[in-house]
Amino acid sequence: MPDTTLYLEDFAVGQKYTSGRLRVETEAIKEFAAAFDPQPFHLDEQAAAASFFQGLAASGWHTAALTMRLLVDGDLRPAGGIIGAWADELKWPRAVRPGDELQAEAEVLAARASGSRPGHGFVKFRVTTRNQRGEPVQIAVMNLLVPARPA
Repeated sequence: MPDTTLYLEDFAVGQKYTSGRLRVETEAIKEFAAAFDPQPFHLDEQAAAASFFQGLAASGWHTAALTMRLLVDGDLRPAGGIIGAWADELKWPRAVRPGDELQAEAEVLAARASGSRPGHGFVKFRVTTRNQRGEPVQIAVMNLLVPARPA
């Protein structure tokens, strides 16, 4: 993974940044759910089997947190860190299941200077998180605050 710090001027439409892989274990699904989204289909295999999900499924918020971990550990290295300003879109097209291996890809959709924050700008990314079969489990369009290169 490159150790290059990226400034606003370094981003161009179409660039892609990928992450490594992360395996999702049953206990991690249950621990996250117990702390943050304690619904039966995230906590109990029998209840999950009788639910819409027809089996244990990670919370969408767990998927979002795992995606953030993948991005931070991946090759997207904006100066100042990955600082989300706002989201345009967040979708979970399919459930994350125990044993799934996730990978994230961030594609630059736009980059522009900020009109109200001199020396900064916004980079819009489509971040797609996929399972080991290449199926999207989360799609987010996020706008990150990124500093311009120092003079």
